[in-house]
Amino acid sequence: MISPASIQEVMNRADIVDVVGQFVRLKKRGTNYIANCPFHNEKTPSFNVSPAKGIYKCFGCGKAGNVVTFVQEHEKLTYPEAIRWLADHYKITLQETERSPEQQQKQLAEEGLRILNEYATTWFHDTLLNTEEGQLIGLSYFKQRGFRKEIIERFRLGYNPEQGEAFYHAAITKGYKAEMLERAGLAKNRNGIYHDVYRGRVIFPIQSMTGRILGFGARILKSNEKAPKYINTPENELYIKSKVLYGMYQSRQAIGKQDECLLVEGYTDVISLHQGGVENVVSSSGTSLTEDQLRLIGQLTKNLTILYDGDPAGIKAALRGLDMALAQSFNVQLVLLPEGEDPDSYVQKSGAANFHAYIKEHKQDVISFRLQVGLNEAGTDPVKRSKLVNEIAESISRINKAEDFSLQTHYTREAARKLDVDEAGLINLINKYIRDRIEGEQKHLRREEAIPKPEQITTEQDQEIKTPSTDELQEWQLLRILIEYGHQPYEGYDSVAKLVEDRVGPDLIIEPLVHKLFNEYFDHYRRFGATPEIHFFINYPEQSIRDKMASLLHPRQDISVKWREKYGIETIPGTLAYINDVDSTLSYFELKKILIIQDQLTVRLQQERDPITQKVLQERFMKLRGMEKEILIRHRQVVFKSNKFK
Repeated sequence: MISPASIQEVMNRADIVDVVGQFVRLKKRGTNYIANCPFHNEKTPSFNVSPAKGIYKCFGCGKAGNVVTFVQEHEKLTYPEAIRWLADHYKITLQETERSPEQQQKQLAEEGLRILNEYATTWFHDTLLNTEEGQLIGLSYFKQRGFRKEIIERFRLGYNPEQGEAFYHAAITKGYKAEMLERAGLAKNRNGIYHDVYRGRVIFPIQSMTGRILGFGARILKSNEKAPKYINTPENELYIKSKVLYGMYQSRQAIGKQDECLLVEGYTDVISLHQGGVENVVSSSGTSLTEDQLRLIGQLTKNLTILYDGDPAGIKAALRGLDMALAQSFNVQLVLLPEGEDPDSYVQKSGAANFHAYIKEHKQDVISFRLQVGLNEAGTDPVKRSKLVNEIAESISRINKAEDFSLQTHYTREAARKLDVDEAGLINLINKYIRDRIEGEQKHLRREEAIPKPEQITTEQDQEIKTPSTDELQEWQLLRILIEYGHQPYEGYDSVAKLVEDRVGPDLIIEPLVHKLFNEYFDHYRRFGATPEIHFFINYPEQSIRDKMASLLHPRQDISVKWREKYGIETIPGTLAYINDVDSTLSYFELKKILIIQDQLTVRLQQERDPITQKVLQERFMKLRGMEKEILIRHRQVVFKSNKFK
């Protein structure tokens, strides 16, 4: 429904470094950028972004694409939704054709929850600021907490009136269905009558990293022993509690800039710290840390500092999920605030500068923290101390020994000293936990492999792209040099495109998709007298080709010395890099085709009994050998070992 012109405007304006940088901490390396991949767990960066080509690729999991693909994958959006997200980000007005009532209903069904959540957020926020009840009850509560108007608007805080069906009736009047309201956790059916779930509560909208409303947290204001203090949206298609961190949308830039994430317990802690000038903070909303939440933080930083109240409950909460953080190579620090203080009260009392100073002074690494807490609790009880030794050993075993050997050694020595145990014995216990975990993972893997897998259904086109043969790979590489260097000059030719057109006939291209794109390339070249821009292929209408292009056109590493020696590839020093690339690719392509035909002729010669036919076949074979020699002489910049093609 979005016009092609609008899509093109979005593609032209969207900066892949700017967009990806909203979600991932990018580091410049040469002309490109690298990061830890947001699509799979990894400890060393394999995610690459090329600003010149507008594409990304992870060399770990294989994910690749352009700026739209990234938003689609990261936020689980459809292609039109991703275009709309980018248009909103760059303040582009999209031209869309008018929708029929049927199309409107279809769109409502597809985006129902997201649209409803956005409506509810606006309604709750408006009720807080612009109704008498909202101002007297909800707004008064926030002002008592010291929240200024700009912070209330930044976090889109709201209020649901005490009248049992106020929001429900407003939403129904707007056209939302009761079933949808119930699925979103905004209304509940009791004895055939719908009631607002959040009545009499202030509302904290929970946003994704891109600002989409995923769900809500709601705090009751009146004392009610039968009702919980806080309630959350029930899990649905959008809201999965273990994958969400409150405040991530508002804090993501500060986390990346400061290379540190502060983790607190509650919504108001996040808001108060923001108001106090501490913006690199998120909340787990009372849950223990999960792998998905750590993955979100890990996209921006590996430095995690956990702030908790100094009471026993806060201490226990601080210890949850930390082994997972160690296993993911986080630098985990913990800070216990003064007794009777929480992040909210302490930042308001002390101010941002003193708050930062306190954190810096009182940080403890996770192992030291656990030792301190555990020893205080265990005292001289031998059973409790033995249990603590095992807990500390298991935590240390989570540290990746290959990557953080010195860190693991440091923690082991410190733990042995403070626990007053033999260091060698502690090392053996740590290694036992490592072995047990590896054996457990291997058993799980064997069980997984023993389960019959359903047949994977792929289209013929998908199969051609995903499992290319060696010959098809060479055809894709030939297409690559056309796309990347077709416009460049080449000795004896106006351009590389003219060289390939003269030397490679379309009938030599066997792989259907390469053949199709090869023909499109030269149709454009003949029609307009110029080669197609690289973005013609990166933003190709077919998703499968866009994905293929992102992988094919991503910058490759320079050829290593060992690789050159192994495969016998030599280049003339001082030659333009693209000339070497064109020569090697074209030579390899031509020689592969010649050798394939030679193999076919060899088989026919072995089967042929007629002397005259044998002679004809031998002449053709020798002619091909001559062509092979001629190619090698002509492309003397690239010399191949003969056994490379056998």
